Amino acid sequence: MDITQNPCREFVTVLASSAPTPGGGGAAALVGAIGTALGNMVGSLTAGKKKYADVEAEIVALKAKCDALQTELLDQVPADAKGFEPLAKAYGIPKDDPDRDKILEEATLTACAVPVRIMELCCESLDAIQIFAAKGSRLAVSDAGCGAVCVKAALQAASLNVFINTKTLKDRAAAEALNKKCLDMLDKYGKLADEIFETVKAGFFK
Repeated sequence: MDITQNPCREFVTVLASSAPTPGGGGAAALVGAIGTALGNMVGSLTAGKKKYADVEAEIVALKAKCDALQTELLDQVPADAKGFEPLAKAYGIPKDDPDRDKILEEATLTACAVPVRIMELCCESLDAIQIFAAKGSRLAVSDAGCGAVCVKAALQAASLNVFINTKTLKDRAAAEALNKKCLDMLDKYGKLADEIFETVKAGFFK
């Protein structure tokens, strides 16, 4: 079931319940989509304005990119729930089953895949938001800053949904490779998000 088709209030109610999904990964994907949309709104308010004619083509192309990012981030909400299903089932396998460890290992790697993808999409989003903040309508620059904050939160939240699983992997080489990939994204794009926020904030005190 794609819970993104449900009303916002229902999504939040289910999120707060004991239901296994949606959880942190699904919430991260939704927040990432919201943050991306905030940046995209700046593009919508910039495109077609004479004042910004010199960046029109770049903004229009960026808007199309963000349209796709929003869609894919929303798609990660049900994908995250689906990716968690094998792990939930694997935990129920009796401990004396000789295949349990192998099945659990494979299911854990599957559960990591969507949160990693959410992080990758958030990185692409922040690259776009940086441009919207720098070149988009000054009347909506605060929305670019808000978008950066939301996408950073999504990036961080998704990473925790990777780290909780890599901790239990028996294949430590695979675990460390996933951890490094996520830590590198957190470092580079966490800093970028902070830079966007601080630049936007500073502009209000000039």
